[in-house]
Amino acid sequence: MTHEHYERFRRLLDLTDDYLARGIRRKRPQRADSSRVASDTRASQKEPAHEAAHEAAHGAAGLGRQSAQTASERPDLSAGGGDRQAAHTALQQEVTACTLCPLHRERTRAVPGTGVLEPRVLVIGEGPGADEDKQGLPFVGPAGRYLDDWLAAIELSRTENVYITNVVKCRPPGNRDPLPQEWGACNSYLSRQIALLQPQALLAVGRVASGVLTGSSDGIGRLRGRVHSYEGIPLVATYHPSGVLRNPAWRRPVWEDLKQLRAIISR
Repeated sequence: MTHEHYERFRRLLDLTDDYLARGIRRKRPQRADSSRVASDTRASQKEPAHEAAHEAAHGAAGLGRQSAQTASERPDLSAGGGDRQAAHTALQQEVTACTLCPLHRERTRAVPGTGVLEPRVLVIGEGPGADEDKQGLPFVGPAGRYLDDWLAAIELSRTENVYITNVVKCRPPGNRDPLPQEWGACNSYLSRQIALLQPQALLAVGRVASGVLTGSSDGIGRLRGRVHSYEGIPLVATYHPSGVLRNPAWRRPVWEDLKQLRAIISR
């Protein structure tokens, strides 16, 4: 990764932060000296108290749970071509009609996921927010636009080589964390999406998604910075875009995580 690429990404983050958080645009800074490109600083960062508590001790074991639909009724999720498209459509329809947990009662729209069906990377967040609930698409609000900037910095895009989804497919009230019984009800959908899409790598953004996929109760500050594995697929965990918008100090660790992700899919 060249210094030029790092500076390009840093400018994208600064501009996005200004537009979304402050409504202003700062002057473009002079080219920084290469000494500013530091190694991972996560060891010196204090993790917020709310990051430490997480019910994900229930973990990835729950991803094997079955939904109300029986295996014999489901399309072949490992098929390619037209069969893959048909399986994806059927799964989307099943999610849209889902009533397995109480979250369906207050949703405007379920949010199954969006992107290409043979992605290099599958991005997994925790759950839809208000904008996503209205549109039925994941990561379309400020955090979603910020995520798009991250992906663009390593030559990824939801329209070309990425698929994006969430641990839960309906918005939790007030954007609170999904409860274990809620993401437990959606686990079958997520595991089937992963089997269908067969990505080269997984990117879990935020504490909830990272905990569910790794089966760990550790906070995201401990989970990031190393490569995990889910069903043999490399998994990189990083901070959630909305958290980074509120905490600019997390930008550099995110950049290190994205470089790690790019190295995985470039092998």
